[in-house]
Amino acid sequence: MDLRQIAEHVWEIPRQGGMRVPGRIYASAKLMRDLRDDPAIGQVVNVAHLPGIVGHALAMPDIHCGYGFPIGGVAAVDATEGVISPGGIGYDVNCGVRLLRTGLDADAIASRAERVADALYAAIPAGVGSEGAIPKLGAAEQKQMLARGAAWAVGRGFGRASDLDATEEGGCLAGADPDAVSETALARGRTQVGTLGSGNHFLEVQRVDEVYDAHAAEALGLHAGQVTVMIHSGSRGLGYQVCDDALRTMSHAMARHGITVPDRQLACVPIESDEGREYLAAMAAAANFAWTNRQVMSGLAERAFGNVLELGPAALRFSLVYDVCHNIAKFEEHVVDGRRRRVCVHRKGATRAFGPGHPALAPQVRPLGQPVIIPGDMGRYSFVLLGTARAMDETFGTTCHGAGRVMSRAQAKKAGKGLDLRAELARRGVVVRAQSLSGVAEEMPWAYKDVADVVDVVDGAGIARRVAKLRPMVVVKG
Repeated sequence: MDLRQIAEHVWEIPRQGGMRVPGRIYASAKLMRDLRDDPAIGQVVNVAHLPGIVGHALAMPDIHCGYGFPIGGVAAVDATEGVISPGGIGYDVNCGVRLLRTGLDADAIASRAERVADALYAAIPAGVGSEGAIPKLGAAEQKQMLARGAAWAVGRGFGRASDLDATEEGGCLAGADPDAVSETALARGRTQVGTLGSGNHFLEVQRVDEVYDAHAAEALGLHAGQVTVMIHSGSRGLGYQVCDDALRTMSHAMARHGITVPDRQLACVPIESDEGREYLAAMAAAANFAWTNRQVMSGLAERAFGNVLELGPAALRFSLVYDVCHNIAKFEEHVVDGRRRRVCVHRKGATRAFGPGHPALAPQVRPLGQPVIIPGDMGRYSFVLLGTARAMDETFGTTCHGAGRVMSRAQAKKAGKGLDLRAELARRGVVVRAQSLSGVAEEMPWAYKDVADVVDVVDGAGIARRVAKLRPMVVVKG
């Protein structure tokens, strides 16, 4: 494949065959050495074939192979003439990350880390099929939640109204229609609000380990030695079913719409078709489920801390730094080839990173740019960054979303065979609570790229800038 380096951290795949736009990959020379033979590169080429795509088919430095789109893939299509592809959003609609700051000092609670871990593990159900964090929702109540998003959870005592200003889209994606969600999807989600799930989802108690930009960190309420809480989860079984339902529908509808794509996993339909509108309405409802899910878990985590430490809200000082979403499609305006266009941006394992002054950002973060929360693996570190003007120019206001896998889950379990995984993490100062040791093995540090290498690329390329580094103290997983 013709892959040309056009800048220190940028590689381009020129148009060839049926590609409608070039491909562009953000990576260092070190990361690219491991990527050159990765099937994810071929997926970037395939995405470039989508009808209505504009600019470039993009990939972030955490790229790895996914369903249809690579994880770490970005594509903007014309909002009226383009297509919507569930493979460009993913099965876990609005899988995302939120970061909570506290008034606690990491050194002061270190001796109680085991008790904190036990309390969080008891309060927040985790694992495959986890449920029961809150009572089962009735049909009418569930549809209210899907329409309102995080505000539904705030109204029931989970977190604060101010959290909504620190959540992308205010925690509610416009256009959601609960009636577009199948009965199967509704049934799968009815008992799963406030649950972590499995796979790479987690709750971490962290220490602010290093600050790179003191002014920005202060504006975000962060300082060295502080305790933070990071939650990574999504739309659970409901979102999975929404994607599955749409892929089945679109696979049959493509021929009728005269669409062909190089990979059946890129099933898509015109945005303005009946199938396209129905999927977008269901996807928005699933996104609102995910924001509700993370909002409820935030409230449960705060209560668990209060019970263990015997502190009230005034002493805990829990508040939301920001909640970012991945695995979503949004209608936005961007400059493409010198003119402003309305586009639908697919972000699959990629984070919105709007620059300073963007009107979509809440007033408290608008001067800074959008906060970007980048989790690493459970044994090393995570990062807080900010979006930039350059991201608006080059990547439709997008940056990476995490470390990116280098091993399959099966490979990671094989590599960890015979090791005392909990002891290994304890040597790194991390207390782990998980439903199964095999689940821990799948997510061990060696299964992922070093997230510092990924962050170096986006910072060096100017599509996000570092603010702070966080180290795990407690990890709760499925």
